[in-house]
Amino acid sequence: MDKYQNTSSLRHQRMLDSLFRGVTRFFAFLVLALLVGILLSLLVGAMPSIRHFGFGFFTSTAWDPVAADFGAVVAIYGTLATATIALLIGVPVSFGIALFLTELCPVWLKRPLGIAIELLAGIPSIIYGMWGLFVFAPKFGDHVQPWLLEHLGDIPGVGFLFQGAPMGIGIFTAGLILAIMVIPFIASVMRDVFEIVPPMLKESAYGLGATTWEVVRNVVLPYTKTGVVGGIMLGLGRALGETMAVTFVIGNSSNFAIGLFEPGNSIASTLANEFAEASGELYLASLIELGLILFFITFVVLTCSKLLLLRLKKQEGLQH
Repeated sequence: MDKYQNTSSLRHQRMLDSLFRGVTRFFAFLVLALLVGILLSLLVGAMPSIRHFGFGFFTSTAWDPVAADFGAVVAIYGTLATATIALLIGVPVSFGIALFLTELCPVWLKRPLGIAIELLAGIPSIIYGMWGLFVFAPKFGDHVQPWLLEHLGDIPGVGFLFQGAPMGIGIFTAGLILAIMVIPFIASVMRDVFEIVPPMLKESAYGLGATTWEVVRNVVLPYTKTGVVGGIMLGLGRALGETMAVTFVIGNSSNFAIGLFEPGNSIASTLANEFAEASGELYLASLIELGLILFFITFVVLTCSKLLLLRLKKQEGLQH
């Protein structure tokens, strides 16, 4: 009797295990199917634009709904420029915040400061956009932009980036607002991965006479490099796809200008501003093709980050 019950219980357990594997496999393939479905729907919707403009869509700076002449250069440049500015500012600041919280912060301040940083991540993007437009942009245009124009505008090689009227809004302002938005995400991930470093490793380095910076550079960063890169890619993904905050402060201009102080457009802001009012098959298809380009950019970024993480993981234990 006991043997029969054990056999029945084992059979029941195997059936539950099979059911669990089937359900989890179904949801895994469901995510993949949704991804393929989104890609196919974007391809079908963008096909009129792809047929009409071809590769010229990626090289044209035109965006004229009246003449049905569209190009993606302005939106692509705005997207990449704002995301790059956000990372150039956000990554060092996030690293400093994580370093302070894990290595230098007093115990009584660590928890309140950490909670405050995490709360910043919960603020809706439209609030960042409104604050950037009505508070930050006027002060930036009155006090910071004139100084940057005076001191950086004449530097050979980079001065052309700091040209334009000091209006407060533009690509550079959008990048700054994005930096403020991605800092909580990157800093939180960096802090969490820094905290998993075994204390014995750091104490051993301190015992050998290493400074705090030497411990971070030679112990903490090598141990947590995979998590650090993952946090940076998380922030980059947020910066590439951000819509409302960028729409408020980027200027929403379809004229191409390489200067960072000039108003511009991003793919997300173009879609937010014009998708609801798009009339005509070619206009709508051009907007959908912009969405397809953003999908491709994000996919390439995530793929490159995954390959980098795999490479870093493969090199673990090989460095001395």
